Amino acid sequence: MSLVGGVRAPLRSLLRTGSAWNSIRSCRYASGSKGLVLGVYEGGKEDETIQFTKAGEIFDSSIAGKLNELLTISGPALKKGRSRLFYGLHQDFPHIVVVGLGDKNAGINSLEQYDEGKENIRAAIAVGCRQLQDLEVPHVEVDPCGDAHCAAEGSVLGLFEYNELKKKKKTAVTVKPYGSLENEAWQRGVMYAEGQNLARHLMEAPANYLTPTSFAEIIQQALHSTGDNVEVHIRPKSWIEEQQMGAFLSVAKGSDEEPVFLEIHYNGSAHTSESPLVFVGKGITFDSGGISIKPASGMDAMRADMGGAATVCSAITTAASLKLPLNIIGLAPLCENMVNGRANKPGDVVRAKNGKTIQVDNTDAEGRLILADALCYAHNFNPKAVVNAATLTGAMDVALGSAATGVFTNSDWLWEHLREASIVTGDRVWRMPLFQHYTRQVTESQLADLNNIGKYRSGGACTAAAFLREFVTVPHWAHLDIAGVMSNKDEVPYLRKGMAGRPTRTLVEFAVSLSQETQKS
Repeated sequence: MSLVGGVRAPLRSLLRTGSAWNSIRSCRYASGSKGLVLGVYEGGKEDETIQFTKAGEIFDSSIAGKLNELLTISGPALKKGRSRLFYGLHQDFPHIVVVGLGDKNAGINSLEQYDEGKENIRAAIAVGCRQLQDLEVPHVEVDPCGDAHCAAEGSVLGLFEYNELKKKKKTAVTVKPYGSLENEAWQRGVMYAEGQNLARHLMEAPANYLTPTSFAEIIQQALHSTGDNVEVHIRPKSWIEEQQMGAFLSVAKGSDEEPVFLEIHYNGSAHTSESPLVFVGKGITFDSGGISIKPASGMDAMRADMGGAATVCSAITTAASLKLPLNIIGLAPLCENMVNGRANKPGDVVRAKNGKTIQVDNTDAEGRLILADALCYAHNFNPKAVVNAATLTGAMDVALGSAATGVFTNSDWLWEHLREASIVTGDRVWRMPLFQHYTRQVTESQLADLNNIGKYRSGGACTAAAFLREFVTVPHWAHLDIAGVMSNKDEVPYLRKGMAGRPTRTLVEFAVSLSQETQKS
């Protein structure tokens, strides 16, 4: 497979050197100045006393209270997410940024559905690290703020920027905890954040660099660096044909890029026969809409239409790095949705792996077609649960915006696990209806068993979920529509503008909680 002008060459180089995965990790300089990020809490309405974290108190004591004094005279008390920069206070740290952490007693906010204290740490630490990066400080030590895991996430997520194809790059920054005994928690936070950054990296990459084949190769490379208990199968078109995945193939035939079915096995459990958790991710590496073509404006963002595959594969890579005692399988049908003489036409009927026929009335509703076959295949593994993720519908973005991932599930047990995981990570989920009301709208088709769009314009995210349900028989299944959280403008303060890689950390935290439950039983 080649592209005109050798445009794939840079990617091959990246794969040879390992930098396609390693570039998301912190780069290191041999020398350079150091910076320090410290947190302070907000006092009460009438309390103007500086409330340092434990690390802040230790540092302030080491310089005879000078930091406290300067904070007091340099302006009002620091509010949540705000920062103040000081120079020359300590010989080891020429640059010191103090950031506001908000209320010291902040915790789970039942209305917001996340842990406010954890989110405050992530956001504040990201602000401080970016400020030092703008000053070209290559080495930064970070106050753990009582939660080294979240401080690490704020640092690593906040500093990430996709600049692989630019000559001018921001200063690469190495971060580590300041005076902390919480190194294990810090390292776990780094792994969570690097997992999300891998998803961001994949979602940002241009479609002429990130094809179905190169996506699979990058994930294979990332997983092989985690240990020996991982198997990666890059299934070619001939295998897809043998599996009779007619819905998947109908989408892929519209492109000159060969489709790939990526299959990942992480064997973390001591019991090889233990039923796995199966993740399934939509992997459209570019979505033109097909013959039902999308408007030109904003179509470039459709390079990230493989966000479902990116997040589930990155979550498995993180689970493998964490050595979770859990068997996980990842399935990602990868192809492009393009327009040629072989592409699906509105009104065509295709046959899915389970034998059901589908009338394709809108070729831009292609994600559900490739997922249908992948979900059928997932049943081969006797899964304890199946969770699929997909940038599936614009209707999901309209419904929830970027506040939360929409979850459609047939399992209260699965929903509670996902909800609890999202409260911890701050990357929220919200349950959506999976009513028969919507099923009837996709099963009443003129030419086939199913139609790939609903009878009516309204409830598009719900009819898409109802369509997928027709290919699921397991009792614990969840469909995550991540279209609304695909990118970030300024909504999540510790993520820069661009592709968000959400909800990778929530999937990781969900896998962690499932592994803990499995060990107890």
